[in-house]
Amino acid sequence: MAATKAAISLWHRIAALLGSLLTGLLGAGAARAVDLPEDNAEALVHSYKGGGVTAYGPALLVRKSVADRFSIAGSYYLDAVSNASIDVVTTASPYRETRSEFGLSADYVYRDSQITLAGTTSHEPDYVANNLSLDVAQEVFGGMTTIALGFSRGSDKVLKHNEPDFKDRASHWQYRLGATQILTPRWIMSANLEALADDGFLGSPYRAARVFGALVPERNPRTRSARAVKLRLLGDLGSRDSMHLDYRYYRDTWEVKAHTFEAGYSRYFRESWLADVYLRYYTQTKALFYSDNADAETAYVSRNRQLSTFNDLALGAKVAWTFRKVPGKYEVKLNGAYEFVHFKFKDFTDIRTGSPYGYNAHVLQLFLTGTF
Repeated sequence: MAATKAAISLWHRIAALLGSLLTGLLGAGAARAVDLPEDNAEALVHSYKGGGVTAYGPALLVRKSVADRFSIAGSYYLDAVSNASIDVVTTASPYRETRSEFGLSADYVYRDSQITLAGTTSHEPDYVANNLSLDVAQEVFGGMTTIALGFSRGSDKVLKHNEPDFKDRASHWQYRLGATQILTPRWIMSANLEALADDGFLGSPYRAARVFGALVPERNPRTRSARAVKLRLLGDLGSRDSMHLDYRYYRDTWEVKAHTFEAGYSRYFRESWLADVYLRYYTQTKALFYSDNADAETAYVSRNRQLSTFNDLALGAKVAWTFRKVPGKYEVKLNGAYEFVHFKFKDFTDIRTGSPYGYNAHVLQLFLTGTF
């Protein structure tokens, strides 16, 4: 619980400082109105294939405004997963399962403030996750600056197939603070901070580690806290095109350090087509207790490749086609997105071949969106 208390203490200090700032700003703020999200509906089909894992399914979302101040949204997401990943094929048998998620959110606007309350629940045969979040956004300085505060609380139930006596829990806290600033009529910059804290069963009941070449159950600490900062620069290039640059730094008490870099370009073609391309690079260092094959018995040991030293490179593209539009009434778009990701692990070995592990992944999304 020490990590959780530290994150909460940090959040209290941030909230107190921001509260003092907002008190002064709100008193001088202009009485202008924030717009509610548009009424819309989305239907999506998604597919992921990589590293022996295949996942696919539909997703639906419907949003409707109420009384010009509220906007209510409901969502449904389904994953049919076929898992024969490197962890599974080297320690167990491939399996199939289905994960379903339901979400409900409400937005409320008053003058230049917006409050969003959202909740989700997802169910798998051996895992149940529930999450509740609250976000507040405040425009100040005549709409030139937006300050946002957010909090999420997650509660998970962890089970294990064929072992009815195994039952554990995990709790998650996330605290967010962000600011978006209009720099010029064409350029916007944002900075977002996150404080995260996890407590409980933070591993997998199925994953095995290796000690002196022998397989043993994974043992992870039951607490973890982290800090992250993300910077974004978004600019209009002046010829129906734009670009963005992102950087995110992450560090946690398990000594995982990660850097994410992304650059993207968007362009309109005629009046109906919008195309986006982006390149993203991610790199991280391993956790303190991670080992591909430990040479000593320790209190904690893991061979989770997500805690190893690795990097990935992603190249993605999106296309949106507006094929029906009546200004002020409705708009219908057909969207497609594809992402190719290459993963390369530095200290995680495929024990079947004895060589460093790596794989390619493909992500495909096709969705129809409509505003009304």
